[in-house]
This record gives sequence, C-alpha cells and structure tokens, in this order.
Amino acid sequence: MKKIWWVVIGVVVIVILYGVGTYNSLIGKNEAIDGQWAQVETQYQRRFDLIPNLVESVKGVMQQEQTIFTALADARTRYSGATTIDAKAQAAGQVESALGRLLAIVENYPQLKSSDNVQTLMAQLEGTENRVSTERGRFNDAVRILNVTVKRFPSNIIAGIAGFPERTYFEAAAGTENAPAVQF
Repeated sequence: MKKIWWVVIGVVVIVILYGVGTYNSLIGKNEAIDGQWAQVETQYQRRFDLIPNLVESVKGVMQQEQTIFTALADARTRYSGATTIDAKAQAAGQVESALGRLLAIVENYPQLKSSDNVQTLMAQLEGTENRVSTERGRFNDAVRILNVTVKRFPSNIIAGIAGFPERTYFEAAAGTENAPAVQF
C-alpha cells in the first residue's frame, strides 16, 4: 500500500511540474509575440517618420495628387489612434495602399525621379518596407509557435485553464494583392 502512495505522489508531482513548465512556456511565447509586435510597430514608426519627408519633397510638383497626400495623413492619424493590434494592422494597410499609389505616381514623373531628395527618400522607404515585411514575418512565426502549443494536447488543457487563447496572425489588407492604378 505504501508503494502505491509513492507512485500516486510521483505522478501528481510530475503532472504539477509539467503544468508549471507548460504555463511558463506559454508566458514566454506570449511575451515573444508582444515583443515582436513592438518590432513591427518600430518599423511602422520609421515609415511614418519618413512619409512626411517624401510628401513634402513631391508635393510642390504634384498638386493634383492631393487626394493621396490626404489619404496618407488620414491613415497615419488612424494608426496613431488605434489601440489594438488588429486596428493598427488595418491602419498600416491603408498607409501601404496610399503609399503604393504615391510611389507609382513618383515613378511616372521624370522630374521627380531625378530629384536626389526623392531618390533618397524612396530608397529609405523601400528599406523600411523590407524591414516591416521581415518583422511581420517574425511576428507571424511567433504567433504560429504559440498557437501550435495552445492547440496541442496536453498543453491545450493548461492553456485553456490559464486563459491563453490563440493569437491572430498579421494578414495583409484586402486589395493589397493588386497593383495600384495610376491615372493622369
């Protein structure tokens, strides 16, 4: 009878240790996602800091494209006011759409393409877009790692008890798969 109690105690200790280990792992993975989203936001901020410079560089030549400048400013404002990851991602998608239209227009204005300021800013924006894309990919990787843990048995039991839901992947805004149309 004494051996049975030791076996039961051993099993209980193993289950508790597994639960604590899984809980700590979930905390780490959840924090990795939050940290990676902060990296995405850092790159968004870099982009938002560059956009006014690009806009000012091309504004004088392109008065008729005022709608794009307005769309960029509005999207930046929506991003600044967003409080959730989903709302920020949606606002960032709107910035990308307007920025894509602006860059397509700049490509079609030879006098702008030859401007050193515009070339420098476009190169900076291209680099920023690459950084944003990389950080989004890393964010989605971190989300995938957590989501797999949250779904797998038996860690899904610990995740459910401890309140760790699946996290949402970053997804591109609808319509971004289409190139922007530029009309003169």
